[in-house]
Amino acid sequence: MDLQTNILITFFYMCFWFLVSLIKKDNSVADIAWGMGFVILAWANYQGHLLLPILTSFWGLRLAIYLFIRNWNKEEDWRYQNWRKAWGKTILWRSFLQVFMLQGFFLFLIAIPLMNQSVQEVGIIQMIGSAIWLVGFLWESIADYQLFQFKKDPTNKGKIMETGLWAYSRHPNYFGEILVWWGIFVCSLSPDSTIPWYLLIISPLTITYLLAKVSGVPMLEHKYKDRPDYQIYVKNTPSLIPKFSFWQQ
Repeated sequence: MDLQTNILITFFYMCFWFLVSLIKKDNSVADIAWGMGFVILAWANYQGHLLLPILTSFWGLRLAIYLFIRNWNKEEDWRYQNWRKAWGKTILWRSFLQVFMLQGFFLFLIAIPLMNQSVQEVGIIQMIGSAIWLVGFLWESIADYQLFQFKKDPTNKGKIMETGLWAYSRHPNYFGEILVWWGIFVCSLSPDSTIPWYLLIISPLTITYLLAKVSGVPMLEHKYKDRPDYQIYVKNTPSLIPKFSFWQQ
């Protein structure tokens, strides 16, 4: 599929979710839209080998369903609430541009490997990529499940999650997502590639930068910056890359 068609699919997909946000008066639906957008682009670019569409579908559907269960019919996420207050009367066009269109732009960049489905058979490169993807997928899924169960328990209200995978890094879900996209990038590499590797690598570099430096870790760290218990957690636990006890011996 050509570049222009992928751009149009992404644009109209994000426009649809912008309309949903207006109906619900909740920009949190952008989070649900994120994973499903990759699934749509993966299948739209399908060229006969199922590896990339299947890996993307497992990841995207799992994430979308998890966020749907977590967010649907609940109060708008604190990030979007803060922006809603800050933007005031400009909320309409700023939501369209700074939430949905900006997300669509990054969705498109990160989905570049999905537009390069020239792999004809699964070789050693694809096996390595699939292994990286699997570790990331399991890591993110388990971390999300552990956090979901932690928050369900009323006795944990106001507490910091420091057990399970969250004992090894402060943002294990983000670490898993980063691994997923490095795995997909490796899977997309092929001698018959229609897109050069130095463009394909934009995908994992972008998601790594966004989660580590922009919309992931920094926003959550800022939210808890005035909590002494969280600062102790910061001192004892790495941000993204897990640190196991046997590494410290």
